[in-house]
Amino acid sequence: MTLARTLLLRASESPALRRQIQDRRFARRAVKRFMPGEALEDALTAAAELQRAGLATTLTRLGENLRDGAAMEAVAGHYVEMVRSVAERGLDAEVSVKLTHLGLDDGTDEPRRRVGAIAEAAAAHGSRVWVDMEGSAYLERTLRVYRELLAAHRNVGLCLQAYLRRTPEDLEAMLALGAAVRLVKGAYQESAAIAFTRKRDVDDAYFRLATRLLRDTAGGGSRHVVATHDLRLVRLVRAAAGAIELPLGSVEFAMLYGIQSAAQRQLAAEGCRLRVLISYGDGWYPWFMRRLAERPANVLFVLRNLVG
Repeated sequence: MTLARTLLLRASESPALRRQIQDRRFARRAVKRFMPGEALEDALTAAAELQRAGLATTLTRLGENLRDGAAMEAVAGHYVEMVRSVAERGLDAEVSVKLTHLGLDDGTDEPRRRVGAIAEAAAAHGSRVWVDMEGSAYLERTLRVYRELLAAHRNVGLCLQAYLRRTPEDLEAMLALGAAVRLVKGAYQESAAIAFTRKRDVDDAYFRLATRLLRDTAGGGSRHVVATHDLRLVRLVRAAAGAIELPLGSVEFAMLYGIQSAAQRQLAAEGCRLRVLISYGDGWYPWFMRRLAERPANVLFVLRNLVG
């Protein structure tokens, strides 16, 4: 792990830095690189624009580690309203939630109930809800809640992180349940004991897991999502799909709003299924720092835009 990535990940966990940075004008200008705005309407407008370009979307409201019950209920209600707004506008858009935004720190069944209500609203419109994976401290609790959700709501998918050493076993367990999986590299600060820290090792792990998802889809399993901005990995996954005669349209890729935008449109033009993750909301600080940490060169990009 590079020094820049380590520092950015540590900064993402600092409440003091968050208070210092989040309300600064330069920070709000910088974050626009990765999100269309803080309001739901901003996200819906961006989703409509992307849909006209042939791109589907996933929407997520930023926030994590809430402790106030009323605030968590409000978040759940917001997602239900989001699902309805998406359907009313005819958007090909799904939603993705963080369990700590909905009460995972409480140690109660409330996160499952809240996500279940969102899943019911989504099912009424033929849509899917994704459960994001957070830091490894939440892994076991997230898997437990997800299993309970999947038993009652088949339209709930799960995000898994390729850089965790245990993910191959977790993936097999999820596939045995018929789960839909969105595979990401991982964006939290983890120790070498539980996670790969060298980029080459993470990339190798990611490709092995992605090809396992392809085989599951080819065998009649769930729809899975390969979420990466690494165009080399995208090419390798496409080649692997071709090698097992899996139609290109059966492979769904995902990328973040504002990253590799030209490549997103090119992949869609070539017949790939591509879904753009649109994040919005005022709880963007830790998420934004993790986005910079994923590729520290993004810091230079942001700085150039700020002074330009």
